[in-house]
Amino acid sequence: MQYTIRNEHMQAVIDSLGAELVSLQLDGHEYLWQGDPAFWRGHAPVLFPFVGRLQGGTYTLHGTEYALRIHGLAKYYDFTPEKEEKDALTLSLSANEETRAQYPFSFRFLVTYRLEERRLAITFRVENEGAEMMYFGLGGHPGFRAPMEEGEDFTDCYLEFSEASHPDRVLFSDGVLTLGKTEPYPLEEGKILRLHHDLFDHDAVVLTDMPWTVSLKSTKSSRSVTVSYPGMPYVGFWHAVKKPAPYVCIEPWVSLPGRDGITEDFAAMSGLQRLAPGKTYENDWSIALT
Repeated sequence: MQYTIRNEHMQAVIDSLGAELVSLQLDGHEYLWQGDPAFWRGHAPVLFPFVGRLQGGTYTLHGTEYALRIHGLAKYYDFTPEKEEKDALTLSLSANEETRAQYPFSFRFLVTYRLEERRLAITFRVENEGAEMMYFGLGGHPGFRAPMEEGEDFTDCYLEFSEASHPDRVLFSDGVLTLGKTEPYPLEEGKILRLHHDLFDHDAVVLTDMPWTVSLKSTKSSRSVTVSYPGMPYVGFWHAVKKPAPYVCIEPWVSLPGRDGITEDFAAMSGLQRLAPGKTYENDWSIALT
């Protein structure tokens, strides 16, 4: 089922499957990637309770092995509406027998979308309803049209951070698993990454130690998308590998994928959030349009 929220400037459509944003418009103009299967069927999947891949698709916890698909399990399940307003929506997913077979925790995961002027505010809320420490990863994966206007080209687009910095790139194996290493990733003027299709020939560019606001802009128009993620230490940029895909994903992550050659133990894995029984975790981020 799909839900629409709107205000005087913006309209957002959210699908109950995965609590996924599937449309984001400003004054009737679509900014979100519309899921052309020739390149990528997704729009903006929510990543929980893991980001990316695991070695062999499995992990262990307290000596038991579990299988978990890429980007966790949230995107495969229907969420339940918790609160519906004209300009806001909260959807939730609770643990069930099927989720516990993949991820053995009693959780409640809520995603809230709220329109504020020309900005979509997003809140991820995780509740540990079980009796043991809970371990999880979390992230967003929104794809945006690039170019944003007809008649423009992908190479007219660029990414610009809010201030100059010296980020590091997280290094990945050919199987898109982390290598436990980073390397400096210089940006033009310390803040600009110009887009070209072969930038993603080896999958995502994932950065750390960077500003927490980045904008997708064009040299030929004034349209822009600005993603802010103050509580997330990583941001990934991606489109379909070795294809002239007319979109780019801006992916804020709390945690990283698994390590190459290692079956991760969730209780020991660096970077996963740890949530005590009865406690709640929240992370706020946003997408602003011009």
